Amino acid sequence: MFEYELHHLRSADLIREADNERLAREAVRSRRAARREAAGRAAESESHISRRGRLRTARTA
Repeated sequence: MFEYELHHLRSADLIREADNERLAREAVRSRRAARREAAGRAAESESHISRRGRLRTARTA
């Protein structure tokens, strides 16, 4: 009976550990997605502003 209880305790511990790791991976994924989205918005706004006033000239030899 003691081994059975140890098995259930270990099983519950492994399930909790897996849940914690899953939450950590999900947090990393969501932070990474938020950074990508913020970088995309920043790149869009910068690209329109920087190209508006710049004139391109031919390169000299």
